[in-house]
Amino acid sequence: MAAKEGRVVQQIELSSLNLPQLMQLKQQLDQEIHMFLDTSRTLRMAQTKFQDSNDCLEKITPDSEGKTIMVPLTGSMYVPGRIANGKSVILDIGTGYYVQKDVDGAKDYFKRKVTFIEEQIDKVMQLSMEKSKLSRGIYAFFSSQILEVVYQAMYGSEAQKELNFAHPFTDNKSNKSRIYENGLSRRMVRQQTFGEARQ
Repeated sequence: MAAKEGRVVQQIELSSLNLPQLMQLKQQLDQEIHMFLDTSRTLRMAQTKFQDSNDCLEKITPDSEGKTIMVPLTGSMYVPGRIANGKSVILDIGTGYYVQKDVDGAKDYFKRKVTFIEEQIDKVMQLSMEKSKLSRGIYAFFSSQILEVVYQAMYGSEAQKELNFAHPFTDNKSNKSRIYENGLSRRMVRQQTFGEARQ
């Protein structure tokens, strides 16, 4: 039987995870986001090199034959040389292989490379944005769980049942007076919650 193609999506019920597991999941997502960003930077550098090569071809014409140019030996060392053939160039296609193409063929090669890399960058950035959205959602859920634990510890389970928490930062007017009836402000709860989360 042929293997199914495409990404395997694993669904995780956040409410089934404890606080350490939630933090571990967020850290894993953050690592993946950094990896995607590093990959996109590497691809962008490669794309720039191909684009620069394509731009240089604009200066190569049949009239260029015999003209003196500076041939790079390293990034900061050059020797003078002459263009022997203004109709074709030799391309490094990777892994030690070189091919000779006419100028128009070389331009087409570099344009295709630039387009292909741009498509890969778009895919990587899309994955990065999806992971970032998941990471923010997990952090919001993690914070709400921390706040609920703090509230239960301070007010007890009976107060929790009475409030019927729909969201830890609820603005429901009927519950607001109960939340702060002992003088604990929203800011104080939030500061204690995020302080514990950072430890």
